[in-house]
Amino acid sequence: MARPHYRAPGWFTRHIFNRAVAGVTRLGLSVWGSRVLRVRGRRSGQWRTTPVNLLVMGGDRYLVAPRGETQWVRNLRAAGGGELALGRRVEAFTATEVTDDEAKAQVLRAYLERWKMEVGVFFDGVSGSSPHSELRRIAPDHPVFHIVTTAP
Repeated sequence: MARPHYRAPGWFTRHIFNRAVAGVTRLGLSVWGSRVLRVRGRRSGQWRTTPVNLLVMGGDRYLVAPRGETQWVRNLRAAGGGELALGRRVEAFTATEVTDDEAKAQVLRAYLERWKMEVGVFFDGVSGSSPHSELRRIAPDHPVFHIVTTAP
């Protein structure tokens, strides 16, 4: 069985970039769609947080895991939902993982068109303008979740 795809963040990303984006987002300023994802740990039950890019496409909302099978992906699968925060505004949501089909390739295309400069290195040379076959090829390495806001 193949190991899940995962690219660990480097020191700069982990200690500077992610903290800066999360801090600004906590203040209520979105950096190109950034949010702070809150999801319960699958073992501890404790809230875990990480900055994410919220993709809005055709009125639907998605979270894409550019680094692959991260802890937040595993926790979100187990929890089935979480919260997205922008400043003091917190919205609860449910999440459904998108399968490796045509829809997922379209979501990945839109994600890469928007954030290629920030996350392109994790997609092995595939960009928003790559052929559809290339997007389908990398789809299994990048979990995508369709999220729907739930009432408070």
